[in-house]
Amino acid sequence: MTASAGTGSFFIGLISGTSMDGIDAALIQLHRDAQPEIISTLATPYSQELSEALARLCLNQTIKPSQLGAINIQVGRAFAQAALNLLSANNLTTSDITAIGSHGQTVWHEPDSDTPFTMQLGDPNTIAHLTGITTVADFRGRDMAAGGQGAPLAPLFHQHCFYHPDNQAAIVNIGGIANLTTLADQKQDCPSGFDTGPGNVLMDCWINHCQQRAYDHNGDWARQGEVIPSLLSHMLQEPYLQLPAPKSTGRELFNLVWIQEVLQASTSISQTEAQSQANIQRTLLELTAVTICQAFESQIENQGKAKYPQLAVCGGGAHNPLLMDRLAALLPKVEVCSTRVLGIDPDWVEAGTFAWLASETLKGRRFNNQRLTGAQGNIILGGIYTA
Repeated sequence: MTASAGTGSFFIGLISGTSMDGIDAALIQLHRDAQPEIISTLATPYSQELSEALARLCLNQTIKPSQLGAINIQVGRAFAQAALNLLSANNLTTSDITAIGSHGQTVWHEPDSDTPFTMQLGDPNTIAHLTGITTVADFRGRDMAAGGQGAPLAPLFHQHCFYHPDNQAAIVNIGGIANLTTLADQKQDCPSGFDTGPGNVLMDCWINHCQQRAYDHNGDWARQGEVIPSLLSHMLQEPYLQLPAPKSTGRELFNLVWIQEVLQASTSISQTEAQSQANIQRTLLELTAVTICQAFESQIENQGKAKYPQLAVCGGGAHNPLLMDRLAALLPKVEVCSTRVLGIDPDWVEAGTFAWLASETLKGRRFNNQRLTGAQGNIILGGIYTA
């Protein structure tokens, strides 16, 4: 769909998620009394050099301050170019866009240390300058300054878009990390949500390690394997999975090193089982499915509500038929579907989140995120970088 200029309600959302495969750019039209409309989208892969540099950061490898600064600017330039390409594809000019909401690229997230912080690269000064569009960024930092986890924030958008008094839907975003949203009883209330654990990140790490592929298309490789029960049991002992909400996590915990350490510690795995890399891939997929479903059932029970009849999935995981099948099998009384059923393409919910958050920040809206992230007080999310 091509946008027509002149409405004054266009925003662009930019994000690169935990999978770190590139930049998602979405042109969003916001309406006063209707669901946000995704007008156009564009996925732009990172250059191999930039992708490798970001991966090194996430693996806690030594890096010079000069290199960190350079990568921050390089990501900002890449984000700016993605926005400009999206404008060009839709015959729009910078004056047609109210603002860009840029999430940036998370390279480290540490909410529970003595000095909590989260780091998203993609310099917003660079984005605002190169595009000529006011840019809103650094959404997570203020939440953490107020004592929150800084994540997840997508549930705020889920509440805005998917709330309906007659629809008891819960939402799960399966990106690199999976996060679950249970909607509040009133549209303007804060939903509940938290990171359940790994989404696609461990599966992506393992197939990249074994086959140098970015991801397991349709879960085809996992289908060739079988779950290793003892390995799954060991994985489920990960302390993060036992923590109460609010909580959040990322690649600094769930990565290839985590897989290798679990494999080394799982002495009960037979030699035959361990030699099958596909078995391990299948077990990692099961880990994602089980942790999402356990979190879903626990959250509903804790809220004292009737079972939600629908679990709507967004993010890359919505395109993995085996993962979707496992969610449905583990939740036999729940309709597992894509957020497309609720009106928004599953690939673009997150980019839409930050376009919408940019509009809310410009309005001066304050969020009470205590139920969601643990943040105290009413806070404005994001800083404004005027073009």
